[in-house]
Amino acid sequence: MAVEAVERPEDEVVLKIEGMTCASCVSRVEKALARVPGVADVSVNLASEEARLHRRPGSAAPAELVAAVEAAGYGAKPKQAVVPADEQIEATAAARRDWIVFGVSAMLTLPLLLPMAATAFGREWALPGLVQWVLATPVQFWAGARFYRHGWKAARAASGNMDLLVALGTSAAYGLSLYELLAHGGAVHLYFEASAAVITLVSLGRVLESRAKRSTTRALRALMALWPERARIERAGGEVEVAVAALRPGDILVIRPGERVAADGVVIDGTSAADEALVTGESLPVPKAPGDAVIGGSLNADGRLRVRVGAAGSDTTLAKIIALVEAAQASKAPVQRLVDRVSAVFVPVVLALSLATLIGWLVAGAGAEAAIIAAVSVLVIACPCALGLATPTAIMVSTGVAARAGVLVKDAAALEAANTIDAVIFDKTGTLTLGRPALEAVLPVAGDEEELLSLVGSAQQGSEHPIGRAVLDGASRRGVALLPLGDFHAVPGKGVDAVIGGRRILAGSRRFLLEHQVPLAALDALAAGPAAQGLGLVYAAEFGTVPRPLGVLAIGDRLRPGAAEAVAVLRRGGIAIALITGDAEPVARSVAAQLGIDDVRAGLLPADKAAEVARLRARGHRVAMVGDGINDAPALASADLGIALASGADVAAAASGMTLMRTEPMLVPAALDLAHRTVAKIRENLFWAFAYNVVGIPLAALGLLSPMVAGAAMAFSSVSVVANSLLLRRWRVG
Repeated sequence: MAVEAVERPEDEVVLKIEGMTCASCVSRVEKALARVPGVADVSVNLASEEARLHRRPGSAAPAELVAAVEAAGYGAKPKQAVVPADEQIEATAAARRDWIVFGVSAMLTLPLLLPMAATAFGREWALPGLVQWVLATPVQFWAGARFYRHGWKAARAASGNMDLLVALGTSAAYGLSLYELLAHGGAVHLYFEASAAVITLVSLGRVLESRAKRSTTRALRALMALWPERARIERAGGEVEVAVAALRPGDILVIRPGERVAADGVVIDGTSAADEALVTGESLPVPKAPGDAVIGGSLNADGRLRVRVGAAGSDTTLAKIIALVEAAQASKAPVQRLVDRVSAVFVPVVLALSLATLIGWLVAGAGAEAAIIAAVSVLVIACPCALGLATPTAIMVSTGVAARAGVLVKDAAALEAANTIDAVIFDKTGTLTLGRPALEAVLPVAGDEEELLSLVGSAQQGSEHPIGRAVLDGASRRGVALLPLGDFHAVPGKGVDAVIGGRRILAGSRRFLLEHQVPLAALDALAAGPAAQGLGLVYAAEFGTVPRPLGVLAIGDRLRPGAAEAVAVLRRGGIAIALITGDAEPVARSVAAQLGIDDVRAGLLPADKAAEVARLRARGHRVAMVGDGINDAPALASADLGIALASGADVAAAASGMTLMRTEPMLVPAALDLAHRTVAKIRENLFWAFAYNVVGIPLAALGLLSPMVAGAAMAFSSVSVVANSLLLRRWRVG
């Protein structure tokens, strides 16, 4: 089972970047690195906070790359120098600091907003000007310090971003308020509440965004956690434990029941069954005997195996899966941050208009104070509060109602991607099906089904194998009584040999019964139908003086409730549907027929699943991948939108933009519907945010708006944006 490796040239360098906050930061880091001689193909990922590049051999030492990033105003270090545990500790501490800053800022801002609430009830009340200054100053220069730092970096690089907008707008409101306070003793309207509210609310949005970005590294950590730290190998006639990193091709691994396989290899002794769902998606354990291949990271079930290592370290199947996920996450996503793009133009335009207003009034013969008031009015009306709230408030409301419905959304990029989806790929095992073996049919050679199920079920009472549990569950559901179990012997990878009521019963694989010289013609005839449907088979016989075949039990995987309805709803919405699986073709076709899906791909490895995503994208589709297994992780990460089931592997959820907390396929169309509504709200919010500026800036420049009215308009724009976002609370599944 080979997985196509991701090409990793020796000249590839990965840097961890610190201090990025928006798309313009990404652009500046990319430009700084691209200017280093010998560097090419620079790609900076804001979510993972990594920069990937290629360099000519012998050029651009890591120290030069770090220096280039630092000269652009950011921090950098080679990824290999980053200890994951230390990184997690630092991230947790930074998040705690950000929440503390926001909490203190919110407590200081709330009293400044109370007079606005009183005005809404027809009461005129204001805090003394000195009190307003005392409350607003820590917010402006302590909580807002980050905006000044990053805004200055943007200005120094001759570009604009949200930090620069926040710094300019709040400084204008704060500076005008301080001027009025000093000049008139607070007898006129002040704008401290505007500057403090902007910093507080935009800070909240940034805290939530940072939390979403940190979650993107969980996928690789979860994958790496599959490797056992130690492996047991044969040395000089004995067994010794070594670090997995020390394994080499040709070593002989000794794998006990319940242990994970430490490397890819071939069984040279022993029989067992292995859970290989992480790679193949196979819902049933795979029998292992001498000559069979085993996959590193798979779980050995019930037998002792000796395995000759064929591939270790970065050459193993699991390591290549990790590389696929890492490459998919590092690639550029087609997500555009509209506010940051517009801000780069908006800031210099507003500055130019403000300066032009100042000069125009002075040339017209107005006094300096009137000119300054008009110029500041332009900056106040252009305050980016509504711009800063347009996206975060819609996301906060939508993610809240989504969580209530059982859908966890990682970030705004996932919602934006979901809005454009026109094709959905479903994994089969564990996604559209239950993902566990279940008894589907009992086919006796002679006699009735109940007798056969009673004998085989009774023989399985001593087994812990998933197939044995499926038989026992089937007997329980059908109300079949079990008989006392006598002698019992489990043969790993083959079946069970038990005595039931004085009769010796064999139940297991076809090969198991063939080894006991049981005539198989009648059993093969019964098995032909279930085998054509891709069902697993349990052969049963009574072993006596003359072995006698008893019958066949068919084991399969059932559809999840609501799977057919989810597919139908998506199709009615004009969305193309495909089904992919690592299972055999007959199994896939049987499930697809029940669901009405025509586009089916079976027998796929993780790299093949990612290739199916690429196939649909090449045809012009925007693709969502829905899966739950580790083997789905590369496809989930490379799709335009990954949707994982929380009942599956943690890595599947970590590699996805959305996670369904309930294993209900109907949540897939519901999540896409919410994304459509959320993106629509964001666009509406941005329209209103810009509309106030488009109308208000000319009025302010002409002196038709005082700073007080400009501040009120700015505040009302924020209220309208928040109120529009709150309409999303009415959304319900279906």
